[in-house]
Amino acid sequence: MILKLLIPLILLLSFLNANDTEDKILEFEEKRFSQNPRIEVNDLSIFMKKELSQKGWYGFIVDIKATMAGNNVNAKDIVFSNGEVISSELFDLETGKSLKDLMTPKLTNKYYDKKRLIAGNHNAKDKIVIFSDPLCPFCMDYVPDVIKYVKKHEDKIALYYYHFPLLALHPAAAPLVKLMVKAKHDGIENIEEKIYSIFWDEKFSSKEKDESVVIDAFNKEFKTLYTEEDINSKNINEEIFEDVSMGENVLVQGTPTVFINGEQDKTKLKYEELGK
Repeated sequence: MILKLLIPLILLLSFLNANDTEDKILEFEEKRFSQNPRIEVNDLSIFMKKELSQKGWYGFIVDIKATMAGNNVNAKDIVFSNGEVISSELFDLETGKSLKDLMTPKLTNKYYDKKRLIAGNHNAKDKIVIFSDPLCPFCMDYVPDVIKYVKKHEDKIALYYYHFPLLALHPAAAPLVKLMVKAKHDGIENIEEKIYSIFWDEKFSSKEKDESVVIDAFNKEFKTLYTEEDINSKNINEEIFEDVSMGENVLVQGTPTVFINGEQDKTKLKYEELGK
């Protein structure tokens, strides 16, 4: 009888300790960000908690809602704690790798949105999600290979594409992505595959900031008559913003970022194991 009473008591104490640690982390984060007078913290919450192989250590992703210079900001921060100390970075002594690499959220079913399906079978068991920038050099080689592979196994794999333009690196990606969305709305089939088959560097620089230059190049390739007004509608901008936000929610920072059956694939090669 005593043993039966002790087991739930121990579990309860562990639960309370875990909650206490989470509260301390949120308190720490609020104090840290509040030291910057330009930041007003509106809300903090634990987005994800993961037990590490290092005994007693956990990784936490903190969801931050704040106001900075009058603008609403949503961000995420990764910290580690063993309940006694907290650190913004930990490295594995044997491999030298940052443990932040382990702190990747798993995709939920909302990422398997049929309207973002670009190849394969929506009902397939194996699912690939790619966040990509059409002017990213690696993406330009990688995305067509994945599409080609999925089409060879189209009954067994679903491929979903999310826009994630890296505007600081490729300003020209902004109008190009909007053109992709507009073309898809207008019924141009396989627009993603077609966009990645064109060597845009011959048409304009990825640093191009004049939207009209990108639009003219697109119109020549696709025999369209799009204007700046056409691609700057509220619906188009909202769709791209949603794609980027969904990427940021799972800590996408660069392109291409690939998820295989919900797990981020840093090798970017696991798709070759699917469909067999």
